[in-house]
Amino acid sequence: MTTPAAFLTEEMRQQAIGQKSEPRTIDVEKGAIVKFAQAIEDDNPVFNDDMAARDSRYGGLIAPPTFLRSVGVDRPSYPFDLPFTRLLDGGSDWEYFHPVRAGDRITAISEITDINERTGRMGLMIITTIVVTYRNQFDQVAATQTSTSIRY
Repeated sequence: MTTPAAFLTEEMRQQAIGQKSEPRTIDVEKGAIVKFAQAIEDDNPVFNDDMAARDSRYGGLIAPPTFLRSVGVDRPSYPFDLPFTRLLDGGSDWEYFHPVRAGDRITAISEITDINERTGRMGLMIITTIVVTYRNQFDQVAATQTSTSIRY
């Protein structure tokens, strides 16, 4: 398959930046936190021991940081068709602001914050930066995930 020499215009970039996914909401259950901690073999008592967690600085059970991956947020849609069939995960950076607790209602929305093109060994690549914001029921940002995806 031959890729074009260039694809994105400045107008296309501006149309894509700011596109958001539909919100995805989950109710965080105590049992889900404990099972998740067991699944990742994390025996930290703040994740799986109610009594020990009560005596911690958190005052109760909290979810492991990677628990937010279970929200399963959708990617925002591009406002145009991309001429590429392959997708590569370019990595993620996470920032945590408030612990996720049993009883929280977490809503995640992803947003395209940047899109560019570059030529690599395989030809033209579209590099997209997507920020997922995870908010609790008090509208506090629990965490953000900044991901890079590469289409080629």
